[in-house]
Amino acid sequence: MKIILIGDIVGKAGRKAVQKEIQNLRKQHNACFVIANGENMAGGAGLSESGCRDLHKSGVDVITSGDHVWDQKDFIQQITRMPFCLRPANMHTNLPGKGYAIYNIPIGGKIAVINLLTTVFMKIESSNAFEYADRIVEEVSKQTSTIFLDIHGEATSEKIAMGRYLEGRVTCVFGTHTHVQTADEQVFPGGTAYITDLGMVGSDISILGRKIAPVVKRFSTGIPSRFLVEDDQITIHGAVVEFDGDSGRATNIERIKLSIKDGVLNALP
Repeated sequence: MKIILIGDIVGKAGRKAVQKEIQNLRKQHNACFVIANGENMAGGAGLSESGCRDLHKSGVDVITSGDHVWDQKDFIQQITRMPFCLRPANMHTNLPGKGYAIYNIPIGGKIAVINLLTTVFMKIESSNAFEYADRIVEEVSKQTSTIFLDIHGEATSEKIAMGRYLEGRVTCVFGTHTHVQTADEQVFPGGTAYITDLGMVGSDISILGRKIAPVVKRFSTGIPSRFLVEDDQITIHGAVVEFDGDSGRATNIERIKLSIKDGVLNALP
């Protein structure tokens, strides 16, 4: 079996790119399921119900999130209406929404998808991700051996530590948040696929999906600027994971990097 993972979707242009191309990607890789991080889809900050539903209808099976999950004020009520949307499980327990769930795979079997936040360099309160991972993995493994974890965070060491910590217990640990795709994809000896960060669905001519000039101005002068989303020359970053549906052990992970220019999708080396 193969599952496609899509990095942080930035803004309307990123969202539309995924909607347009996800079925082609599914066919190209013969994928049975798609997980995408959508926490920057609504104007570059947060999620919206309409955007999530559009992505789901187009072929994204599960949408994960991160530290920007509540940036759009209405989403705190909207998330409860969408079982295919997750928020980090190790946020405050009184918050609405789910941090993990088990879904049916269309061609047969079940998959558990878990969403967690790291703590290092993050400006949002969360509990220890490793403790939550232990409890959740123990629970979901009673129903399925196919377990995918989105670890959303800044520090590469913390994300790698999570991958090694769960080696042999889950199918895949994939990182999100930095918007920069890493080149460390691998399958650990225990059968767990890993990548530190999937990257983003955002502009090639940007700084993390934002227009270049205001970001440079902020860093070079210290003067606050509004960081607008850049919507030209979108690239879809992600990965495809191959695994055994019975054992849940990963056998391969391959990065995805597809550039959309003038409406044409091109594979990049």
